[in-house]
Amino acid sequence: MSITSLEGKRFAQMVIQGANYLSANAKLVDALNVFPVPDGDTGTNMNLSMTSGAKEVQNNVQDHIGKVAGALSKGLLMGARGNSGVILSQLFRGFGKAIEQKSTLTSVDFANGLQAGVETAYKAVMKPVEGTILTVAKDAAKKAVSVAKQENDIVKVMEAIVNEANVSLNRTPDLLPVLKEVGVVDSGGQGLLFVYEGFLAELKGEKVSTPSSMPSMDHLVSAEHHKNVQGFMNTEEIKFGYCTEFMVKFEKEKQPFSEENFRQDLSNYGDSLLVISDDEIAKVHIHSETPGDVLSYGQKYGSLINMKIENMRQQHSNIVGESPVSALKEEVKPKSAEPLEFGIVTVSMGEGIADLFRSIGATHVIEGGQTMNPSTEDIVKAAQSLNAKKVIIMPNNKNIIMAAEQAAEILEEEVAVVPTKTVPQGMAALLAFNPTTSLEDNKLNMSEALKEVKTGQVTYAVRDTNIDGLSIAKDDFMGIAEGKIVVTNTDRLETAKELLSTMFDDDSEILTILYGEDASEGDVESLQQYVEENYEDVEVEVHNGKQPLYSFIFSIE
Repeated sequence: MSITSLEGKRFAQMVIQGANYLSANAKLVDALNVFPVPDGDTGTNMNLSMTSGAKEVQNNVQDHIGKVAGALSKGLLMGARGNSGVILSQLFRGFGKAIEQKSTLTSVDFANGLQAGVETAYKAVMKPVEGTILTVAKDAAKKAVSVAKQENDIVKVMEAIVNEANVSLNRTPDLLPVLKEVGVVDSGGQGLLFVYEGFLAELKGEKVSTPSSMPSMDHLVSAEHHKNVQGFMNTEEIKFGYCTEFMVKFEKEKQPFSEENFRQDLSNYGDSLLVISDDEIAKVHIHSETPGDVLSYGQKYGSLINMKIENMRQQHSNIVGESPVSALKEEVKPKSAEPLEFGIVTVSMGEGIADLFRSIGATHVIEGGQTMNPSTEDIVKAAQSLNAKKVIIMPNNKNIIMAAEQAAEILEEEVAVVPTKTVPQGMAALLAFNPTTSLEDNKLNMSEALKEVKTGQVTYAVRDTNIDGLSIAKDDFMGIAEGKIVVTNTDRLETAKELLSTMFDDDSEILTILYGEDASEGDVESLQQYVEENYEDVEVEVHNGKQPLYSFIFSIE
């Protein structure tokens, strides 16, 4: 079957099948992560990001392909998680921008759109690395542009894209030595190939392996996790009790739409407000005490679709085990209307670490990190909930920095991202915060503080591998210093001791030990005794971080 004109409804089905195929293979993509640590999450991040885009497309299926591509771009932008998810969002952001005025696409239009996406994605990455998803996207787009010059059948162009993406993916180990050392291809590039293969299958009228329905992220977070997250507040402290989401489909006979005015007016009804719009529709999220009034206001601009209202007090009390009835009897304490001068958003990978961040000045802690990177939307909502004039975001994970920077672009507040890559860096940066100086000075001083701390981590291997001259067996413990695996051992405690011995130097003064869920108090005591006997000038601080996956996180100053 030949297709010489691509319209919106067919493209929407391409997106949905691409998302489904990626979802079905997300674990495979996770397994390609180079380091054999149990936080391989490229597939998870790309899956959740693409799912967000596909769901937005499902809500905006229409003939105009530019509008559908715009919906995909918005969904991906807000759902983007991790570097791979952010890059994926940028690829289709550039694609959507290039074709936004087109109702249908020719093969040349389609190819040029992909090329525009590559250019946008490369600009979004400060230091692009070849041998990654960027390379696969670039090579595939270049082939598409070349083939489209002679071929008007979009199916054949898509076939060329998939073939070139596969060839490019197999070349990634030659471009990125660490991939060759471990014997894998790039995980992000593989994820993109799955999306493209889904696109091609839809164009050819075929079906690739798909799950029974669009995947939900709910199964990735346990009930205990939710309880831990929600336990730091009381139900009666929730001022705006109804999570209200809906979309407004604009109607010509109703009030003309201005996103700025619309957002300003809605801000009077609650908090955690998020508004995204295009020429035909607006998507709204708000926490309000009067959801009926919010919906009535939305109707001034058009008809309401996809409405959802949830009672957050009841949700919260169910999670933490309170009685909803008794919780609602308590008087609701109003929040201060006076905005904060500064609000600080940080990311935590454990309940104990979250408590520690709050104790040293964090305004809002997002639970996440290694295996569940917060999305751009998660960070935006957290920042908006602070009622602060200026916001500082600390990701505490190199895989969250791009999502944080993307959130900063969306937020209307003054925002600075301090590029913390680890929990110890986040702690050092937070301690350097000075509420009496400017946002710019704080960003500079907090970023400088990162140089004063070294990070070590102890975790276990999820597979056999050889990397950096080390032979690592599945379930062995690994000591990671500043992101590099430096020791491996079958014994957790010995791994921790060996790791510390490689990290201490003559300038080391303070060791902070954050012990995780699988570390015993006996291990901690033995580790303290080891340091006291061998490094008598080093002061030791210990905190129960309760973090998953990592038995110990070390901060050395």
